[in-house]
Amino acid sequence: MNDSEKLKFSSEAFEDVNLLSPLVLAYIGDAVYELVVRRFLVAKGIAKADNLHKKAVEFVRAKAQAKVILALQEHLKDEELRIVRRGRNAKSRTPKECKISDYRFSTAFEALIGYLYLKGDVDRLNYILQLIHEVKSEEC
Repeated sequence: MNDSEKLKFSSEAFEDVNLLSPLVLAYIGDAVYELVVRRFLVAKGIAKADNLHKKAVEFVRAKAQAKVILALQEHLKDEELRIVRRGRNAKSRTPKECKISDYRFSTAFEALIGYLYLKGDVDRLNYILQLIHEVKSEEC
């Protein structure tokens, strides 16, 4: 068994990230963003699990992610815009409680996060996360 087949945490670049489907990128991006949001909320001092969940949903629900990716587009590089387009156009099942457009843009958002994470571009990922924080702060 080589190192890539072992269960471990790694932030190193994933080979051939450009060959992954946008839904695979979104799958990873969903997990990465969820973890970032949860860590952020715990660091803010929110201690009750119920409150943590309610606050996390404000960040990770499709409508919120769609709003964020639309606000970020002017800050994205060409390669990132390409990933966003691929994610938005990916065909998947849309949950009943969600508008199709919100779900598509949410998938695009998650694909971007997954792409940057798997690419190993932590500096760029942190820059995008800072922009997200600014967009979310303007909503309050």
